[in-house]
Amino acid sequence: MAKRKSHKAPVRAKEPRTNRQIRADKVRLVTEGKGIEVIDIRVALERAEAAGLDLVEVSPDQDPPVCKIIDYGKWKFEQQKKKKEQAKNQHVVSIKEIKMRPKIGDHDYDIKKRNTLSFLEKGDKVKVSLRFRGREITHPELGMKLMHRLAQDASEISQIEAPAKMEGRQIVMVLAPKAAAKRKPTGKPEGQESQKEVATRGTVEKSGPSSE
Repeated sequence: MAKRKSHKAPVRAKEPRTNRQIRADKVRLVTEGKGIEVIDIRVALERAEAAGLDLVEVSPDQDPPVCKIIDYGKWKFEQQKKKKEQAKNQHVVSIKEIKMRPKIGDHDYDIKKRNTLSFLEKGDKVKVSLRFRGREITHPELGMKLMHRLAQDASEISQIEAPAKMEGRQIVMVLAPKAAAKRKPTGKPEGQESQKEVATRGTVEKSGPSSE
């Protein structure tokens, strides 16, 4: 008889106990200006109610547990906001693959190069593989030359993690993105003039048309 597969629900993070959910008789209350004090739970609840705030158990594993008097709704919102920011800023690095042939044309090479640069700029690694067919394997230097060309074209924003090497009937190389701080500027934005260009243009305009 086949066993039934059990579908476990995803484990949710436990929310901290608040106010009268706190079971301890005494708590370690952390208060700005007063530091840490061990007081009766009833006293802590009275202080929270008097301030119009919540008594929140922030560290239940301590004995007695550590509590703070805060606006729980606001605190929870701030915690969720921090998690979202962390998730947004966290990029999961994946390895993209670019495949080439030894006799690739200029147009196709430009497309491969553009895709490689796009992956690197997004923070992904790129595995470049170049496969030989038939008698193409008799000229591996052509494949190596092509690999070195691509590595050079991407050198502004990448570094070689695994140098080009033969693996059977193909050459494989891995490029990794450079840290943002190490990247060189790609030049001024299109349509933006330098201060020197503006000053030179202004001098020419002031001098007026020349007479012959």
